[in-house]
Amino acid sequence: MKEKIVVYTTKRCPYCDASKTLLQRKSYPYSEVDVSDPDLRMMLVKKAQGRKTVPQIFIGDLHVGGFDELQTMDKNGELEALIKA
Repeated sequence: MKEKIVVYTTKRCPYCDASKTLLQRKSYPYSEVDVSDPDLRMMLVKKAQGRKTVPQIFIGDLHVGGFDELQTMDKNGELEALIKA
């Protein structure tokens, strides 16, 4: 599987940790980008259509959202379908 998941995080973020744990449990490889730096955070806000919270998760070009959206996609089977597509 090609690594196509990007998780934008900061240090000491429980929802970031939960997102990474979910992806690891499913054996889905991902890249992590720490946006603690203000310039990187502004880049993320633009990319995430104004969202300022972390994590922000992208699968390919699709902006999934945060942990809640990722967890919902997993429970609905949408996450697996998207990863395998």
